[in-house]
Amino acid sequence: MANSMIGGVSNNNVWYVDSGASNHMTSHGEWFRDTKDLKTLRFVEIGDDTTHPITQIGKVPLSMQDGQTKYLKYVLHVLTITKNLVSVGQMVEQGLQVTFNPNGFFVEDMKNQGKLIPK
Repeated sequence: MANSMIGGVSNNNVWYVDSGASNHMTSHGEWFRDTKDLKTLRFVEIGDDTTHPITQIGKVPLSMQDGQTKYLKYVLHVLTITKNLVSVGQMVEQGLQVTFNPNGFFVEDMKNQGKLIPK
């Protein structure tokens, strides 16, 4: 799987970095590793005020440009969404720093002082 974290490309392997998303989420169940089923039915509400059921939660591997694999943790599996979303707030909660500039963005792992995802 070659997922990338960019915006503006119509491709279901693209992850959109979203400062308004409360959680990472995708409809692609085949991407998940170490999943957990939810004990009670939960939903996410998206920008058009519709609600969508969450089927499971887990981590999703992402192939980086340098060949390494990193994992998005606590990703929601939501069958009925059409975009793969990466939550800026959730990344910050997990100890990452997200920086935007006119040329794009990058994410740094502050624990390891290393650049995680260049763009």
